[in-house]
Amino acid sequence: MHAIEFPVDIDRNQQIHLQLPKTIHANKARVIVMYEEIAQPSKPVKLGLFQGKIKMSDDFNEPLPESFWLDGKL
Repeated sequence: MHAIEFPVDIDRNQQIHLQLPKTIHANKARVIVMYEEIAQPSKPVKLGLFQGKIKMSDDFNEPLPESFWLDGKL
């Protein structure tokens, strides 16, 4: 048994068309179709869903205390 690989496209009728090379002399073949799923487009992100729900601390940009970095072990 021999194998040959063809990159093919599946048309809108879900059909695959193959043309074997003239050098292949056989009267039977086995076809195995390996395909990749097309990723479904995700829903677009809707901006502003949580607007006004998050509050930033006034000291957000201030350095963290040493106890934070040393786990309270000074």
